[in-house]
Amino acid sequence: MSLTGSLSNALSGMNVTQRGLEILARNVSNAGTPGYHSQSQTLIERSGDVSSSVRSAGISRAFDESLQRHYGNQISSSGYAQVRADFLVQLESFLGKPGDASSLDTMYANFESAIQSMATSPDDFSTRAAALTSAGALADRLNALSVNIQNLRRDTESQMQSLVSGLNGDLSNLRAVNSRLTEFSYDDGARSALLDERDRLVASIAEVIDVNATYRDNGSVRLLTRSGVGILDNQQSVFSFTNGGVLSANSLYSSVSSENGVGSLSLRTSAGLPLDLVGQGILQSGRLGALIELRDDSLVQAQSQLDDIAASLAQALSNVDVASSPATSGAQSGFDIDLGSLQPGNSFVLNYTEGGNPNTVRVVRVDDASLLPMDNVGPDGVRTIGLDFSGGIAAVAASLNATLGGAINVSNPAGSVLRVLDDGVAATSDIDGLNASFTASNLQDGNLALPLFVDTANSAFSNSLDGIGQKTGFAGRISINSAIEQDNSLLVKFDVNSPMGDASRANHIWNALSDTQFQGEVTSTKSMGRNQLSGNVSALVSQMLSFQGASIEKTQSVQATQGLSMEALSNRMDEKYGVDVDKEMALLMELQTAYAANARVMSTVQELLNTLMRI
Repeated sequence: MSLTGSLSNALSGMNVTQRGLEILARNVSNAGTPGYHSQSQTLIERSGDVSSSVRSAGISRAFDESLQRHYGNQISSSGYAQVRADFLVQLESFLGKPGDASSLDTMYANFESAIQSMATSPDDFSTRAAALTSAGALADRLNALSVNIQNLRRDTESQMQSLVSGLNGDLSNLRAVNSRLTEFSYDDGARSALLDERDRLVASIAEVIDVNATYRDNGSVRLLTRSGVGILDNQQSVFSFTNGGVLSANSLYSSVSSENGVGSLSLRTSAGLPLDLVGQGILQSGRLGALIELRDDSLVQAQSQLDDIAASLAQALSNVDVASSPATSGAQSGFDIDLGSLQPGNSFVLNYTEGGNPNTVRVVRVDDASLLPMDNVGPDGVRTIGLDFSGGIAAVAASLNATLGGAINVSNPAGSVLRVLDDGVAATSDIDGLNASFTASNLQDGNLALPLFVDTANSAFSNSLDGIGQKTGFAGRISINSAIEQDNSLLVKFDVNSPMGDASRANHIWNALSDTQFQGEVTSTKSMGRNQLSGNVSALVSQMLSFQGASIEKTQSVQATQGLSMEALSNRMDEKYGVDVDKEMALLMELQTAYAANARVMSTVQELLNTLMRI
């Protein structure tokens, strides 16, 4: 090998060593930097006739596309689980654990106990006062829980607004990184830094929304949601959020913009197409997906369960059962019932057999024409029909005749009386029962029922379906009848002439709380599926706390599992991408040795050249 060849090889080796030292220094200095991918030098061997050498072919950056996609999916799932856990832990702190002094079940048990004491000593002022105090505390607790839930829903919107702002910023920055990566004016070190920034931005976006990333050969990336909506390509889509302001239990999501009561979350694609992210179910995971689910499902369900409890409390005490009386007309037989006291939301129930098949029909008074026609069969097999009573009982009878068919004969013999008869001689139908219930509004009309728990402005709770429905948000409005607060003797005096020692009303209240059965609204969430509270008031309270406790426990379990998965994946990425300082130090020694050897070669060549020059 010639001296010039030896010198060239030595210079090439020193250049490679120098480049390796630069990369090593960059690796070590960024050993603790989040998102940094370790770098290494790519070498190419050059072979000649009598010698060989190496040269640097650039920088290789640690990267595994499959691992990176897995990480993006996992960070979305972890962000979703974390947000849900954070909010539901707050909900748990508001509800309290069963048996705690301030928990709903304890306060309801205190109310029941106070009613029992009042039944034992109805003439004792302090006993009645204690019963009224416990009733007020229970109503106040329902009010407070309703406020807490709506505050949590407002917090979800505040976080949505913040996340959307950050999300648009990350997408804009990622678009800029994509543009720079398509250029060829950057050296390998600068390009590696751009790729690190690209991956950090993709991870930040994936934590907020679920995305699928496609990595191109030039290093740029394309983003779509898991549902297939384009987020970033040559152009970016823009997210927008309009805050719903002060939310209440009545503030519910609707795909009809004029009816929507919450903040709107939308996306304008790069082609200018507007998309409703909530209504179209585009976001399936990520922090933003969790906030939507909480605002529109989980927290709405919790409010609905509170409303079921509040409604059952009011109705158990204020419902008055109306019995029917036998009626006949020739060969036809059935029942008469007086419906004059029915208020909006009150109902009557008809049980009949037709063709050997038993049927149950519940007819509800509905004054809101926009809700009609109403005719559906619930999961319990009961057919519910909504009718307008404004035209009188004769109009109700005519509507039922048209709806139920010829085997059932409905008429209005007089006043507010409704008569229901079978088909007589044909003998294809039988009327098995007819009963109704209405909401008591008078405190001393001889009825044992009383409107102890009332709605806004001391109005009776009749569970009216008109408008958005009286039950919606009732837990936040329930209060104690002001007349009873001013005179607690009304807790026992159901008639102006009834004696103070009469325990009939107190016993009625206790029995109504224990015996009256209710069915709450059917609700459904992504995490817990369908649910419906049923039973007496105590059962509804217990079921609500059990359900929410199970939901919170499941959420925390999912969060823990996601945390372990995230930790394992992060460790794997550290192994794949991270800087091993020990290995770098070992490489440093190798580079120092190689540098010294090449320097020695150059020194020897120099000496030989000097010797040749002196000859």
